[in-house]
Amino acid sequence: MRALVLREQSFGIEEIPSPVCAADHIRLNVLACSLNHRDQYIRDGQYAKIKYPVVLGSDVCGITDDGDRVVVDASQAWGPDARAQGRDFHILGMPTQGGLAEEICVPAANVYPAPSHLSDEEVACLPIGGVTAYRALFTRGELMAGQTVLITGIGGGVATLAMMFALAAGARVLVSSRSKQKLALAEEYGAVAVDTARDRATVDLVVDSIGGDVLTEYFELVRPGGTIVIYGASAGTANNVNLHRVFWKQLNILGSTMGTPRDFANMLEFVHRHEVHPIIDSLYSLDEAEQAFNRMKAAEQFGKIVVRCSA
Repeated sequence: MRALVLREQSFGIEEIPSPVCAADHIRLNVLACSLNHRDQYIRDGQYAKIKYPVVLGSDVCGITDDGDRVVVDASQAWGPDARAQGRDFHILGMPTQGGLAEEICVPAANVYPAPSHLSDEEVACLPIGGVTAYRALFTRGELMAGQTVLITGIGGGVATLAMMFALAAGARVLVSSRSKQKLALAEEYGAVAVDTARDRATVDLVVDSIGGDVLTEYFELVRPGGTIVIYGASAGTANNVNLHRVFWKQLNILGSTMGTPRDFANMLEFVHRHEVHPIIDSLYSLDEAEQAFNRMKAAEQFGKIVVRCSA
C-alpha cells in the first residue's frame, strides 16, 4: 500500500506492506485523514518518544470490508477513570500506524458509524479536534445554552470545532486571534471578536489553547465563579499568574485533553443531532500530503486541513 512515511532523514510517499490486523482489530480502507498539530510536532522532532519509521495521522474516516463508512476514536486505552487518562493511554498515529495511508488496522472498539450528513472529509475532521472540543466545553466546562464562552486562538481545528459546537448549543461565542482575517471569518459563522473592555466580567467559560502570560488577562474577563479550561499551551508557561484574582473571584481552572469513549460517543451524537458541519480549511491528495503539513506549519489555516487518501 501507499503511505506517507516519516523516517529520521526523510518524509514522503512510500510503498510499504499492508498492515496485519490483530484479532481485536479491523481493517479499514482510509478515505480521508485530517492533520493535527501533534503530527507537525512529531515531524519536527518536538514530541516525546518518537519511534521511526512511522505513518502519522490520527483522524481517520474509513470504510470497512463490509462497506460501512466509519470514524475512528483516536484515543487508545484511556483507562478506567473518566477523570483522566491512564498510564497506557496513547494516540493513534505514533507509535501505532496512523491514517495517512491507504489502509489501517484499528481496535474494533474504537470504530463508530460516521455521521451520515457529513462528507468523508468532514468526518475526518472530528476525532481529535471534536472530542477535545466537546470535553473542554461540556464535560469539563459544563457549558449551557445562554452562557458566554470565549474560545481563544480561533482558526485551529479544535478552536473552530469548539466554536461550531458552542454556537449549536445556544451559547454566546466570543473569539480571539492576532489575525483580523480569522476574526472576520469567525464572525461570518456567528461568533464575535472579544473586546476586553466591553466583555469584562461577562464570560462564563474560557476554552484556551494558548496559555502563557495571557492567562491572567482571562481572569478579568471571567465572571466570579467562572471557569477556564486549558487544553493547550502554545505560548508556553504562565509566569505571572495573579493568584489573588483566582481565589477572590472563586475561579475554576481546569485542564483537559482528548476524551473518554463516552465523550467521543456523545460528541458524535451532538454532531448528528445538531447537524454540525466542521470547517475545512483545505483539501490535499495523499501525494500532496507534505504540502498539507507545510500549510499547518505556517499556521495560516482556518479550520481543519484534510488529506484524501483514496479515490
